[in-house]
Amino acid sequence: MRDFHLPGRSAVFATNGMAATSHPLGALIAVETLKAGGNAMDAAIAGAFVLQMCEPQMTGIGGDCFVLFQRPGDAAPRAMNGSGRAPAALKAEDLRAAGHDRMPAGGPLPVTLPGAVDAFCRLSEDWGRLGIDRLLAPAIHYAEAGVPVSPRTAFDWTAGEAFLTGAAREFYLLNGAAPSPGMLYRHPALGEAFQHIARTGRAGFYEGPVAEDMVAALRAAGGCHTEADFAAVAAEYTDPLKVAYGGATLHEHPPNGQGATAILLLKILSKFDLAAMDPFGAERAHIEAEAVKLAYSARNRFIADPDHATRTDHMTAPETAERLAALIRPDRAMQDPHRLSEEVHRDTIYITVVDRDRMAVSLIYSIFRKFGAGLASDRFGILFHNRGSGFTLAEGHPNEAMGGKRPLHTIIPGMLSGSDFTMPFGVMGGAYQAAGHGRFVTNLMDYGLHPQAAIDAPRCFAYEGRLAVERGYPDAVRAALADLGHDVFIPDEPIGGAQAIRIDTGTGVLQGGSDPRKDGCALGY
Repeated sequence: MRDFHLPGRSAVFATNGMAATSHPLGALIAVETLKAGGNAMDAAIAGAFVLQMCEPQMTGIGGDCFVLFQRPGDAAPRAMNGSGRAPAALKAEDLRAAGHDRMPAGGPLPVTLPGAVDAFCRLSEDWGRLGIDRLLAPAIHYAEAGVPVSPRTAFDWTAGEAFLTGAAREFYLLNGAAPSPGMLYRHPALGEAFQHIARTGRAGFYEGPVAEDMVAALRAAGGCHTEADFAAVAAEYTDPLKVAYGGATLHEHPPNGQGATAILLLKILSKFDLAAMDPFGAERAHIEAEAVKLAYSARNRFIADPDHATRTDHMTAPETAERLAALIRPDRAMQDPHRLSEEVHRDTIYITVVDRDRMAVSLIYSIFRKFGAGLASDRFGILFHNRGSGFTLAEGHPNEAMGGKRPLHTIIPGMLSGSDFTMPFGVMGGAYQAAGHGRFVTNLMDYGLHPQAAIDAPRCFAYEGRLAVERGYPDAVRAALADLGHDVFIPDEPIGGAQAIRIDTGTGVLQGGSDPRKDGCALGY
């Protein structure tokens, strides 16, 4: 139990249904969808659509998604890969010939085809109850009526304002500037695009006026996208990966997401007695940082489009973790392993929902960098993601940019199961997500924290040769880590965000947690 003398959040408990996400309105719409007769899939999709209005810098229908979901009685979760492919005409050799040594972060070149809408429509048809038109109704309403900008959204909006260009500045700035907290944000043009999808499903987005608008904007900016590219988008069901840890099983999305990285990380950490360490001391932070470096080095070598990734089995093999763990020195930080993958950023939304029947959905949905590629279509104001910046231009690499190929993705939903619980969860934060899954699981299983406490706990993250350490750690820990050779700094932004819902299979009670680093909450009834 938390100390009620101190600031903090209590866990949320309910029995009928629950939703947790990074904005209160998204959680409310999800719960209202449950109460209107929808199931967890309906609620997650309805909430996800609304979150584009609540956090447009993070997510939108111009982006991708990954979903894990488990129905009552299922032995394991199922996975949906809603990530899009590069346009057919994209060629790494053309980019190298034009003078690029890495994928650009903005503009039309890193814009891969948006896969989320196809995934949502298919999941709604296959597993939902209410229909995509009903699920879009709240988003259509709020696009017209507007949403007051919340504090964390305003903070991120200001940080991403410089990335916006052309029509994106008209649709996503108010009077030429990022909005302040409490200002009303409306986007009626986007509401029209929602209406097209509501009327005709995926065809309303990937064909007809909406697709024509997106193609025209991308071509005008110098992209090679075609209407045929959009029409060909198809989400895919896949089989999750899994790893046993501390008496529980973690289920992760397979490549092209970085779920295998979280699995490798936990396998490395299992070689150390974390439970004997101070959960928020320098020793644990050091071992975790070193394990993250090694797991991410493997990620950057091996993870790619599953049609091109050939060494995932090697990456997740027990002997790989054994050999990597042996490289970790308890008394000294290693030099950061060479990074081959390209730019990875931190902007995503996550929503998890559990319904009365105990269907559980873990859904993550993103346009990657703040405001994605910084481009929007002219008529409907649809922001394009820059997920293609996850490709490499290294010739022969499995993640080399190529038409029809999916890039390395940072976004990963999670599902944790034990003998007496099931827990959909997610950790936002771009590159941090795999490390965040590892920390969340070890907080739970090694230190016995409940979901809200595991989310609240301070974080650190070793990436690109430096160790970000949140202010939640005392200065003495930062000093001890620096003495071990880490390049320690306090990041400007908090590290990631998270949500989780624990289903207690014995009592039937739901326990939700939501990250105070974001504006959202867990709601149940």
